[in-house]
Amino acid sequence: MTSDTAPEPLEPEPWEPVRIDTSVAHPARMYDYYLGGKDNFPADREAAEKIISTGADVREGARTNRAFLGRAVRYLSEQGVTQFLDIGTGIPSAGNTHEVAQGINPAARVVYVDNDPIVLTHARALMAGHGKGATTVVQADLRDPAALLANRRVRAALDFNRPIALMLVSVLHFITEEDGPDGILKTLGDALPSGSHLVISHGTADAVVARRRANLDQAVDVYRSKSTAALTLRSKARVTEFFDGFPLVEPGLVPGQDWRPDDDTPPGTTVTVYAGVGRKP
Repeated sequence: MTSDTAPEPLEPEPWEPVRIDTSVAHPARMYDYYLGGKDNFPADREAAEKIISTGADVREGARTNRAFLGRAVRYLSEQGVTQFLDIGTGIPSAGNTHEVAQGINPAARVVYVDNDPIVLTHARALMAGHGKGATTVVQADLRDPAALLANRRVRAALDFNRPIALMLVSVLHFITEEDGPDGILKTLGDALPSGSHLVISHGTADAVVARRRANLDQAVDVYRSKSTAALTLRSKARVTEFFDGFPLVEPGLVPGQDWRPDDDTPPGTTVTVYAGVGRKP
């Protein structure tokens, strides 16, 4: 592909019933609950409320994170980026990547990737019909980046000879060190051409004072024991390492509410997530 015209549609993927265990919480549905959404189940709400009860600022963090995503996509669209690979998208809601990007440029192409069948079901339903632009929803796992990049739907939707924005918003903290995040990022980054961007937001405990550390540890334990993914909070220095090969644009890696704030940016009272955008030379 060499233009911004919409790619030829693929045949629909064969649908097969998927047995989903809704008795186990999933981070994407918990995040939906934090944002006030309704696409969640009792197990998700129970786990989310356990975390809220610890005093962790998860609702503020979710709002900060969502607002950062919108500002980052607007910034990239204004820089001329027309292709977005959004991995770990969660349940699409107001202000998600396709809505912002295609609101600025209707020809923008967006690929959503997630590994949760319920998330994919919601995403495909939201993408059905007209007016959604060139938007594709793919089931794949960030822990297997080679397979993700080789996916025929990803390849049909995006032109890897032209700049792509790789969106890893609020997902890398569900990748443990044992999963090898640096290798995952290298595989994905090496596949992108010059002029591509890397967008990351990541949970942190850097600003947690000693008396609240126990509360945060309780929240991390809930994710480990009650949900499908453990939570790994990282320092600013460690998150900065994820931008290897993608020098950070101004203002660098900063608290989410401080990344190019606008009049609609919710005021942040704590540092719950770091956020940044890097550009591949």
